[in-house]
This record gives sequence, structure tokens and C-alpha cells, in this order.
Amino acid sequence: MGRVEGKVAIITGAAKGLGEADARLLVQEGAKVVLTDTDIKKGSELAEELGSENALFLEHDVSNEERWKEVLKNTEDNFGGLNILVNNAGIVIPGTIESQKTADYRFIMSVHVDGTFFGCKYCIPYMERSGSGSIINMASIASHQGERYVAAYCAAKAAIEGLTRATAVHCKQEKKNIRCNAIAPSGITTPMTESFPQQMQDEGLADLAIPMEGAPSGEPNDI
Repeated sequence: MGRVEGKVAIITGAAKGLGEADARLLVQEGAKVVLTDTDIKKGSELAEELGSENALFLEHDVSNEERWKEVLKNTEDNFGGLNILVNNAGIVIPGTIESQKTADYRFIMSVHVDGTFFGCKYCIPYMERSGSGSIINMASIASHQGERYVAAYCAAKAAIEGLTRATAVHCKQEKKNIRCNAIAPSGITTPMTESFPQQMQDEGLADLAIPMEGAPSGEPNDI
């Protein structure tokens, strides 16, 4: 029997990278998974590969509050409940505190912070009905070491850590039998990180990157 046999999970940003790795492992360990993403093609292909008995794909902009309510209802309707939420969806747009465009800052914050807030807020009643729950929020080492060329991303990930603590304390004090934790990866090879050097070039910030030649990097399965 798998470690999460019979559990139901929602994974945001599940079409590729860390989210895809999470989905594969959870299914391998016995869970039913709802994959959400804005990438309909890759998300649908992954759900088909995992099998309709194990996986469902839903198009999902995590910054859309009303869509969260629909995703949660569809999850319960299809799989009977919710036990696990992985708030993984995220984006990165290079920019220093001086160069970051305000529109990009707001977009980054809406995906990371609004998306995580809505996920935590609206999943709790579903997890309570299921008897227990685990919320996993994706933070980053960037929130601790302050990378100058991704100022908004650092701020967003730091906010996620604060929200995680507040949610964990709330669930503990309210005796909801729901855990909330954050993971702060660094140096993981994903489609998002692979596209980053070109984004730095496009924003005229390539000379700001700290050389990482020879530094160890991980794969999504390491997380």
C-alpha cells in the first residue's frame, strides 16, 4: 500500500516541472490527483498518461478566486473529498527593485501570493469534511538570500512563508487536523529555470546574474 493510498490531492502548476513530479509520485503512492494549470495541452496529456481513474486535469488560473471554488467542487464531485493541496503554481520575471515593472510585480504577486492565499482559504472546509489534510506551499531559498535580479519573486516567496505559518497556527489552534508546511527549494532544473537566462537577456540584466558554473543542481524528483 502506498503512503497516500486513497487520498485525494490538488496540485497547482502541475503540467510540468515540480508540479508534474509531485503528480507522478502521488499517483505512484496511491493518491487520486487533480492537476491544475493554465497549460491545457501539457496538463491534459499528463492526466491522460496517469489514467482517468487516477487523475483529472482542470484549467486553472490560481489568481482567480471564483475559479478556486469551482476547482474544489469539481475535486469533491469527482473523487469524493480532498486531503492534500500542493500550492505549486508560480512564475518568475526578472527585475531589480528599480527595474521591475509594476505590472510584472503585480502579476508575480497575484500568482504566488493570491493563489496560495485562495488555495489555503478555500481548501480547509473540504479537508475538514475529509477528516484531515495537508497543505504544502512552494516557497524558495530566494526569500531568504535576496536575489537582487528577482526582487518581486523574492517578496512573493517570503509572503508565502508568512502565510504558511499563519495558516498552520490557525489550523492547530482550531483543532482542524490540518497541517500546513512550506518547502524552499534551490537550484532545481525545471522549464521555468531553464528559460530564465533568456529572460535575463531580454530584460538587459544578464550581467547581474551570479555565476553558478559548477554549482550542484537538483531535479524535480529530489523535492
